[in-house]
Amino acid sequence: MKPTKNATFATNKLTMRLHRNLVFATIDSLHDIFNNKKQADKVLKNTLKRDKRWGSRDRSFIAETTYDIVRWKRLYAEIAEVKEPFNRENLFRLFVVWATLRGIKLPDWNQFEGAPTRKIKGRFDELSKNRRIRESIPDWLDELGVAELGKERWEKELKELNSLADVVLRVNTLHTTTEALKKALSEQEIETELHPKLPNTLVLKERANVFTTKEFKEGWFEVQDASSQMVARFLDPQPGMRVIDACAGAGGKSLHMASLMENKGQVIALDIYENKLLELKRRARRNGIHNLETRLIDSTKVIKKLYGQADKVLIDAPCTGLGVLKRNPDTKWKLQPEFLEEIKRTQQEILQSYSKMVKDGGDLVYATCSILPSENQNQIKHFLTTEAGKGFTLQTEKTLFPSETGYDGFYMALLKKK
Repeated sequence: MKPTKNATFATNKLTMRLHRNLVFATIDSLHDIFNNKKQADKVLKNTLKRDKRWGSRDRSFIAETTYDIVRWKRLYAEIAEVKEPFNRENLFRLFVVWATLRGIKLPDWNQFEGAPTRKIKGRFDELSKNRRIRESIPDWLDELGVAELGKERWEKELKELNSLADVVLRVNTLHTTTEALKKALSEQEIETELHPKLPNTLVLKERANVFTTKEFKEGWFEVQDASSQMVARFLDPQPGMRVIDACAGAGGKSLHMASLMENKGQVIALDIYENKLLELKRRARRNGIHNLETRLIDSTKVIKKLYGQADKVLIDAPCTGLGVLKRNPDTKWKLQPEFLEEIKRTQQEILQSYSKMVKDGGDLVYATCSILPSENQNQIKHFLTTEAGKGFTLQTEKTLFPSETGYDGFYMALLKKK
């Protein structure tokens, strides 16, 4: 929950007992994320394995508190008057800010001695007048967002990207139906609701660890954000086609396309990382998918062999990831200005090369999980002026803004080869 002035002190009547082992696990996680520059999701995955006695609430506390403090690092650090690198005492001061702004009573521990509760609330009110501190964003990234999207749009997106992401399930129709999955989860007290626009999509009413359910282990569903699910549907793969997922990663969209194709035809998943393709193979087996093949891009020959071979190609390009800060809040602290320039060059190189895999009359979708025009519309405009892009026409493009959808930010462009 974002600590806005109206919401911050509404929790004063709530009582939450803080447990030492959970708080210390949170502090350890923050140390790894902030000081050792490790990925938040990987850090938490390891942290949550530490004690088998922790129940779902314990795990949720560690994960959500850690993500909250990562999300609001700049705001909390300014309030606590601490600077990086954070020593252990400073990390506890960040935790004190988190707890105080939520009206959580601090226990009588040495680490919390002399916590200036009133000062924290006063500093929050004062510092919240500054957008960069209020929305907890690096100066250079804030300047970039305003320059590319305009102040009004950028402020709307920042506010939404600083909220907690919903847990969204994509039903694997090769194994079950939406109704059957909804009923099975409800029997385990995991309540869901139908997505209003997307078929075979369920949204959890309250967060829960769905990965431990029998239904997940048997491949009934995948956890996939609603915006991410729209990408495969935008490409519209049909049974019997030859479709290439050119930057597949661990293959969430590859699995979705194979499912939409009803296991008929062929999905070729390409990536430069072998470990991701191995994970995709495991996921495909669990999903009951048989029409998917993985290929490691270990030389340019892999791409050249596929020139003119695909009915449809998806380029889910590497990007800054600014559209998915809800679920990856540590990204904004790791990004550097030079990375943006580097990734834009990579995106254009991929477009130039991978687009050649589309056969005459075939379709190409270029997608990113960014909301910056320089990674999106501008890339397509430039591509269409190049030798490789002259054979394509832009059919339609779409930007999914988090402030409008409530889900991740994505861009998608559909191009047809003449």
